Amino acid sequence: MAASYISVPRDLTKVKSKVMFNLTKRQLICFSVAALIGVPSFFLIKQIASTSTAAIGMMVIMMPFFFLAMYEKNGQHLEVILRHLIEATFVRPKERPYKTDNKYAALKRFEEADQEIMEIIMYSEAMRPEKKKGGDDVFDF
Repeated sequence: MAASYISVPRDLTKVKSKVMFNLTKRQLICFSVAALIGVPSFFLIKQIASTSTAAIGMMVIMMPFFFLAMYEKNGQHLEVILRHLIEATFVRPKERPYKTDNKYAALKRFEEADQEIMEIIMYSEAMRPEKKKGGDDVFDF
């Protein structure tokens, strides 16, 4: 009598629960949507074209749903990969220069601003008219 062995994956996070017909819930939903859109399109195309053209048209219409159901790379589904691709290609700028937060430059800018404020204060005090010695607070004009 020969012994039978069952392979058990080491990483159990990659194991997906099967719902029906050995398909996951995601695959069932995508295949159902593909069938709901593809089969009526076959009959609509068949009215204006030949049967083989209608079959090819139906396959072209259903293929994106099959890719959404089946394709997965590095644990990410097709729509996630496409979103990252669109963001990298169209949304984000092509050149992203590396910018540092230089604390010393910030301190230098603060010191220069502080010095400029002090110069403005000194200038305004120098331009202010002097008070009379008599004690009243009336300006000389």
